[in-house]
Amino acid sequence: MNKTYTLQEIAVLLGAKVQGDPNCVITGIGSLEHAKPGEISFLENPNLRPLLNDTGASAIILKEQYATFANKNYLIVENPYLGYSKVSVLFNDTPKVEVGIHQTAIIGKDCEIDETASIAPLCVLGNRVKIGASVRIEAGSIIGDECEIGADSRLCANVTLYHKIKMGQRCLIHSGVVLGSDGFGNANDKGVWHKVYQLGKVVIGNDVEIGANTTVDRGAIDDTIIEDGVRLDNQIQVGHNVIIGAHTAIAGCVGIAGSAKIGKYCMIGGGVGINGHIEIADGVIVTGASAVGKSITKAGVYSSGFSAVPHRTWWRILARVMSLEDLVNRVSNLENKHEHT
Repeated sequence: MNKTYTLQEIAVLLGAKVQGDPNCVITGIGSLEHAKPGEISFLENPNLRPLLNDTGASAIILKEQYATFANKNYLIVENPYLGYSKVSVLFNDTPKVEVGIHQTAIIGKDCEIDETASIAPLCVLGNRVKIGASVRIEAGSIIGDECEIGADSRLCANVTLYHKIKMGQRCLIHSGVVLGSDGFGNANDKGVWHKVYQLGKVVIGNDVEIGANTTVDRGAIDDTIIEDGVRLDNQIQVGHNVIIGAHTAIAGCVGIAGSAKIGKYCMIGGGVGINGHIEIADGVIVTGASAVGKSITKAGVYSSGFSAVPHRTWWRILARVMSLEDLVNRVSNLENKHEHT
C-alpha cells in the first residue's frame, strides 16, 4: 500500500519546525536533483545549495540558515541527515514475511524457536539453536550448532553462522556474511604449516549491522567480540580475537588483523589496514586507505598514504623518493668533511 503523510505529521516525528504548508502531502523520498512532486528531500552538504532553487521536491529537510526561498516547504532541524534517516523508516519497503517455519527448512535436534520467528525456504539450522522472538531468517541461510540469535534480529538470504555464535537483539546481517569461520592460525615447522584449531566464538551485541560479504573470524582461544551498536560495511575482514567497541563504524574493504582492539565511537574509513595485536583508543577517526601499524592511544583524526595524482607526477615523486637514501648519504659525507676542516 502507498504511504502518505502530511508535512506536519513528519515534523512531529522529527521534532522539526515547519516553514511553509503543514498540510503538504508527502508520498516518498527523493534526492534534491531527481525528486518529484510529493517527495521530500534533504540538504546535508552545503555544496548542494544551488539545487534548492530548482528541485522538484515538495519539501526539504535542512538547517534554518538554508531555508531562504519563500515559495518552498521546509522542515528545519539541527541534523538534516538524521532527520532523513528517521523519515526513511516511514517509507521502508522491505517485504513482509510470514511467521513460521517453511516446509523446506531443515531444523536440527533440540532447537528453541520462538513462535513469532520466521524461517524461510531452504534454511538449515543445526542442533540446539536458539531463535528469539520476531527473528527473521531469510532463504538459504545456514545456522550452525548451538547458535543463539536475539529477538527482532534479521539475517538476510544466504548468511552463514558457524557453530556457537551468539548474537544480540535487533541485529541486521546482510547477505553473504560469514560469522565464525576459522581465524588464520598456522604454525610452521621446517616449511610445513600445521593448522591451529580455533576454539573461541563470535559474540555480537545488540543493534549491530554487518554489511554484505563481510567475514568475522571466530576467536583462537578467547572470543571475537563486536559490541553494541557497531556498524560494519560490506566486504570487511575481521580477524580472530578482534574486539570492536560499541558504536564504532567501519567502512568497506577494511582489513583488521587478529587480536586488534578498536575502541568505542571510532570511525574507520574505507580500505584501511589495521595491524594485529594493537589497540586503537576510543573516539579515533582513521581516514580512508590508511595503514595503522602501531597502537593509537589518543582520540583524534589519523591519516597515512598518498592521494592520487596524475601518473607522470607520481613517477617524478617516486623517482625522488627512491633517490633519498643517496641524498642522505651525500649530505652525511659533506657534514663529516665539514667537521674535519
